[in-house]
Amino acid sequence: KCIIFDFDGVFTDNRVYTNQHGEETVACWRSDGLGLNLLKKIGFPLWVVSSEKNIVVSMRCKKLDIPCIQGCDDKAEAIKELLRKESISLDSTAFVGNDINDESCMRIVGFPIAVADAYPEIINIADYVTKRNGGKGAVREVCDLLIKYQELISGT
Repeated sequence: KCIIFDFDGVFTDNRVYTNQHGEETVACWRSDGLGLNLLKKIGFPLWVVSSEKNIVVSMRCKKLDIPCIQGCDDKAEAIKELLRKESISLDSTAFVGNDINDESCMRIVGFPIAVADAYPEIINIADYVTKRNGGKGAVREVCDLLIKYQELISGT
């Protein structure tokens, strides 16, 4: 019924570029945005939950029109609270992660997803592992998978 994404290592290839002024930039996969928009069009709620607070995450989520929760010391607790407010069950939620700080989130949701280049501990607890790496189309792959699933269950 909904999907929550980590940002670094999922929307990005986990690298950060820092210029001489200390400003950070990251690279994101352009076609992820189209997949996310297609999910939103069918009424699929989605969020980004990130432990780091970073203007890069804020700006990308703003451009994609995705609600974002940042600076979470306990991402799993933030997800529980978010879903409680939205009246969405943990069992009907997917979470996409890549690193060990995503483990607690993946263990509480009904459909844990790891990107292809996630850490082994995360891959081992995922119900689905993308074929594509983080920042290289993994988000789009997940969007396409969920859209196909929605079409199957709705019979369209």
